[in-house]
Amino acid sequence: MPDANKHTAKALTDDLTFQALRQLQANPRLSQRQLARALGISLGKTNYCLRALIARGLVKAENFRTSKNKLAYAYLLTPKGVDAKARITARFLKRKRAEYDALKAELEQLTAEAEAEGLLDSYPSPQDPG
Repeated sequence: MPDANKHTAKALTDDLTFQALRQLQANPRLSQRQLARALGISLGKTNYCLRALIARGLVKAENFRTSKNKLAYAYLLTPKGVDAKARITARFLKRKRAEYDALKAELEQLTAEAEAEGLLDSYPSPQDPG
């Protein structure tokens, strides 16, 4: 039977890993429900994500008491998690810059085509203040 933790850890995308690590680094005491809301995913997927991050050694969970009757966790990035976040951030920025450049080129081409057809005479360009 395959190791469920290995399967879970491999199933996370770079984007989800990046966003989760970013959220947890900013606020380690987020509840799973709050993290789910911040990531825009279900509570079940958030639990799955946290388990995978813990299995990969990127995050550790530490207990703390929020009240007399309720136990909660702080999700802390490990040194390995901080390093992974830095590497994923670099990949994320590279990918987003490439997407931006491609979109910018496409917009410039479409704008030129629309201007050539006289379609943009009444529309201000995105650069125009008015």
